[in-house]
This record gives sequence, structure tokens and C-alpha cells, in this order.
Amino acid sequence: MIRIRELSKRLGSKQVLKDCDLDIESGETIVVLGPSGTGKSVLLKHIIGLMHPDLGSIEIEGENIVGMSEREINQVRKRFGMLFQGSALFDSMTVGENVGLSLREHTRMTDAEIARRVSERLEWVGLKDVEGMKPASLSGGMRKRAGLARAIAMDPQFILYDEPTTGLDPIMSDVINQLIRDLQRRMGVTSIVVTHDLISAYHVADRLAMLHGGKIVFSGTPDQVRATTDPMVRQFIEGSSTGPIQPV
Repeated sequence: MIRIRELSKRLGSKQVLKDCDLDIESGETIVVLGPSGTGKSVLLKHIIGLMHPDLGSIEIEGENIVGMSEREINQVRKRFGMLFQGSALFDSMTVGENVGLSLREHTRMTDAEIARRVSERLEWVGLKDVEGMKPASLSGGMRKRAGLARAIAMDPQFILYDEPTTGLDPIMSDVINQLIRDLQRRMGVTSIVVTHDLISAYHVADRLAMLHGGKIVFSGTPDQVRATTDPMVRQFIEGSSTGPIQPV
């Protein structure tokens, strides 16, 4: 379980997060929704310890990571995998080298064991025989899946997805959505998905949380989101420019 309490973060003159509270249950997939610039990606960076809050706490299974040393937080990060919005593959490395990088850096696995793990994780995401290819030769959907294979290479307990379907066509978006669900079942992971894609959100979410004004203003199942009369949630899911959320 991840328990976030009174999380606050100011970036320059903007208060991005303010007294943000959120509980994420073990094994669930939670989707964080909200307009652009509301701090969704900033929230992910706090959960993985890439940013440090001004105030508040983030407990990972009862252990507060706020204030940890870099050495301690690095140990916590090994329990996380992250799929970045642009996949963030290293262009100078092959796909196999990208996927196996964390295994080489953080385990004592042999080259043969790493090669087997890399091949297995690539198969899990629907990629075969691409280990020797460079990221530049892959399509957008293939790069996204290679990034996902890298995210799951270390058998993470948590996976963070930052806009996983951005830039993909509807068919490949559905492939990614299916993979998010399949990996939840296969690995038993807890997943946190940041997305603007409502089709994707409804498909993968056990629960949705809406971030606005630096706080979680609504949390519920997909059915509860569809049925809510909350004006902010309704405006967002209906894509209306009229309502309490002002376009920026």
C-alpha cells in the first residue's frame, strides 16, 4: 500500500501540490486524471523519490520515504518500474541492452540469465527477436512496449505509467491497455497510471482519482465516475470548456 498525506510542493511561484491525500491499495490499478498542468507527473516523481516535497509524507508499505538518504531511496526505487511518456530508451543501446540495463546494474545474474529474462519480458509485451535492434528502428508502439519490458525486468512491486498511450493510434493504445491489465494479473503489481485518455482510463482502472488544485478532489470506480454529479469531474469527462475548471 502507498499512503500519501498532506503532500505539498511549490515550483517557482506555482503551488503544484497542496495537502494532497491519496491511498493506493496493494494490487490495484489506479488512474490519476486531471487537466494539464495540475501536477500528475509531479505526483509520480514524488512517489518514486525523484522529487522531494515541501511538506507531507509518502509511506510505502508503512515506511515513510520522505527524508530518506539517496542510498535508502535507491533501495526503494528497485521495487518500482516506470514507463515514461516518451519511453526514454537509450538510443546508443540495443533494445536488449536497454531492457537488461537494470539487471546488469543491480543484480548478480549471469549474462545468460539476463538474456533469458530480457527475451521473456519482451515476449510478455508482444515483442520477439528485437534484442539486437536499436530504438530508432522501432515504431512508436514497439518503443513503448520495449520501455514497458524494461520497466518489468526487475519484477517490480509497483509500476508507474506516465501517459502510456500518448502518441499511439487507437489500435496500439488498446494493445497497451491490455498489457497493463495483463501485467496486473500476471505479476500482481500495483499500478499507478497518469493519463488524459479516458478510453484508456476506463479500460485499465480499478479506481480513478482526479487531481485538481493540488488535491485529489474525487476518487471512485469507473462506474462511480460515470454516475457522479460532481461538477468538476463531469466537466472533465465530458470535455467541456464550461464549468468550474478554467482552461489555462
